[in-house]
Amino acid sequence: MTGMNDSSYGNSGYGRKPFQRSRSHFTDRITADGRDGWPVEAGRYRLVVSRACPWASRAVISRRLLGLEPALSMAIADPLQDDRSWRFTLDQDDRDPVLGIRYLSEAYDRRESDYPGGVSVPAIVDVPSGQLVTNDFQRITLDLATEWKDLHREGAPDLYPERLRGEIDEVMAGVYEDVNNGVYRAGFATGQQQYEAACAGVFRRLEQLAERLRGQRYLVGETLTEADIRLFTTLVRFDAAYHGHFKCNRWKLTENPVLWAYARDLFQTPGFGDTVDFDHIKRHYYRVHTGINPTRIVPLGPDSSGWSAPHHREILGGHPFGDGTPPGPVPSAEVVPAAGRP
Repeated sequence: MTGMNDSSYGNSGYGRKPFQRSRSHFTDRITADGRDGWPVEAGRYRLVVSRACPWASRAVISRRLLGLEPALSMAIADPLQDDRSWRFTLDQDDRDPVLGIRYLSEAYDRRESDYPGGVSVPAIVDVPSGQLVTNDFQRITLDLATEWKDLHREGAPDLYPERLRGEIDEVMAGVYEDVNNGVYRAGFATGQQQYEAACAGVFRRLEQLAERLRGQRYLVGETLTEADIRLFTTLVRFDAAYHGHFKCNRWKLTENPVLWAYARDLFQTPGFGDTVDFDHIKRHYYRVHTGINPTRIVPLGPDSSGWSAPHHREILGGHPFGDGTPPGPVPSAEVVPAAGRP
């Protein structure tokens, strides 16, 4: 596989202009009734992700927990995106073997030209036409949990149970504003006050979540839900990227006993840790955000071996999959390389 010249990597604007997360421009939904023109259909769509991206990692985890691998294929982009978009340089001939494209932007261009908001993951592409269907990161996983039910594996968990949706939505809203998005507002801040406000919000919310989790194993109810997935994807990156690179350094995840045990519990649950690639995470954040890290040096630490340590959260009760079962082994083509595992 050939790569591009190192000088072409990076999004140098990060850290030099005020941060504002773009709203998803392509918000069509893939539904059981096909009301947006995109019916759920096994084999028709391809999920494009980066293992470095927390927003995409939500979809990776959901797809695995629900057993959608046979129905929804997955493309994994190079963590070193360039200014032209996410690249398929991990694949032979630098092309996605199913879509036949070198850049995710090609699927966007087939759908619409001069679209706002840039090229983001996760994205779902219609394989027959090669067109992007959706990049709505907030909706994709909810639809995988609800609209794709007929294609779920036997024993799949209910990640968005109807009776708990109000509470799940409330918890997720706070997690999104102050944690998922908060670390980015702190990391890409262009002024001291802006940074301090964002950083304070991150830790204020984390402390509230730790208090909530002190006496219960999961965020909402007795089983895993979408809320846990959304918090996990930030926690698993916290010490590796956000503590140092984004200056969210009041304390490390490993220094908070409740959140560290909770994160280890999830990491050791099939479908979570087996999708995490610490190598992709670190290389993406430290090498792409050249406005923050102009040397593009990737730190050696932190030591990730502690992710496999006992967490003892089972004493709080609950069961990760409810009345269901864990997912089976990771498909061989999707196993995280040794360099990315603890």
